[in-house]
Amino acid sequence: MTNTTKIQETKTDTDMRRIVIDPVTRVEGHGKVTILLDNEGAVKQARLHIVEFRGFERFIQGRLLWEVPVIVQRLCGICPVSHHLGAAKAMDMIVGADELTPTAEKMRRLMHYGQIVQSHATHFFYLASPDLLFGFDAPMQKRNAGGVVMEHPDMAHRGVRLRKYGQKIIETTAGKRIHGTGAIPGGINKNLTPVERDRLLADADQAIKDACDALEFIKKYMEKHQDDAEALGAFTSNRLCILDSDGAMDLYDGTLRAVDRQDKIIFENEPVVNYLQHVAEEVRNWTYMKFPFIRQLGPKEGWYSVGSLPRVTACDYIDTPLAEKARREMIEALGGKASGLTMAYHWARIIEIIHGAEKIKLLLQDPDLLRNELVVKGKRKDEGISVIEAPRGTLFHHYRVDRNDQVSMANIIVSTTQNNEPMNRAVEYVARRYLQGTEITESMLNHIEAAIRAYDPCLSCATHAVGHMPLSVSLCNEQGDIIDRKNRAYFNSQQCII
Repeated sequence: MTNTTKIQETKTDTDMRRIVIDPVTRVEGHGKVTILLDNEGAVKQARLHIVEFRGFERFIQGRLLWEVPVIVQRLCGICPVSHHLGAAKAMDMIVGADELTPTAEKMRRLMHYGQIVQSHATHFFYLASPDLLFGFDAPMQKRNAGGVVMEHPDMAHRGVRLRKYGQKIIETTAGKRIHGTGAIPGGINKNLTPVERDRLLADADQAIKDACDALEFIKKYMEKHQDDAEALGAFTSNRLCILDSDGAMDLYDGTLRAVDRQDKIIFENEPVVNYLQHVAEEVRNWTYMKFPFIRQLGPKEGWYSVGSLPRVTACDYIDTPLAEKARREMIEALGGKASGLTMAYHWARIIEIIHGAEKIKLLLQDPDLLRNELVVKGKRKDEGISVIEAPRGTLFHHYRVDRNDQVSMANIIVSTTQNNEPMNRAVEYVARRYLQGTEITESMLNHIEAAIRAYDPCLSCATHAVGHMPLSVSLCNEQGDIIDRKNRAYFNSQQCII
């Protein structure tokens, strides 16, 4: 698997230039980067453009409520479990299932932690590790998953095992590895058999070991490559996540907490049904992806980050021992919770793989998973709102249904959308650091891609769009004329992870 680079260059009579990187590679979906230079060759503006559109919230209208958890997950083939569970949780509220049975609650959690392990392992070992193992300036023919297999087989095997284990969890709980049907409004449609439990439990310790080995790798990398890490972005941001009632990390359910750039609480213990009181979205005319912000701070100061790093640093603790030990070590090494090191997302991602594997082992030892109480119902409502921590960050699902049980309104705010402003700032940070004169260097392209990749964006989810996920950098003059462009050919996400 290799990428090929296509270079397009146009010139105008003016001194201004625009660099276009199209497509961005080794991320999910299709995006491009444009960098506008002034007459002195300095970066005037840098933007990550999302050029796909699907409008999923619109065409889900009119569908029956029980169809939604199955249909809405089709907006993505990478993190469908998160949308499946997010929609099911919102529909729980509509069918009056205020409290699920222990079996349903724990089966869903098991499915979700399987997704966390599978998705984080895919990103770290298949997409990110080539940059870390070979360096950002290594030839692209080598800097890919195939290169990892050839030169670092132990690392590749860890990634394959962890991803496979996560997929087994998902397949067993949801019925399929992709686009399963396990969660239904009010509960689940199957429990775990003793044979399935024992089969999954047999591999739990190996998954924990593989994740801990990856942790040692990323710790050593960050210690030895501080300059490389800082080169991909070092700026603080507000952070948002959900936590349990004790302030512990809870990736499946909880209340909202937001902290500012100095790690002070903006709000906390907020039920998800109040999310519109705290989160708003700004539309800009150059991208299909919106810009969410914390309403009380406004769009200029209220932009925030979500995902592994905000979760690990905004929580008070993690309730599994190995992950909590790793969390404390990372915060100490970064000099505090409010670290703005973009590359630390990878470190936090590995901590969450450990946490997910520990949680899976604990759940598989719980006899509730074998019981038959699967579904509950109560007083029907017309509106349902849910939140879940998807691998890439906080995910909101919001629906209204009419008297015929048909969806009349849908609003989905995905994690990549919430990381839109931080990703744009990371692109500008890297461009200012690496752009030399008016020449587009391979090193600059690689570093811009790596900075975006650290957020693990899923642009198909963010625009709810069908298609591929490419990156394009263009250099334009002040009038907007393209005078230099570099395109990266893409391979779609499915090819990327096979």
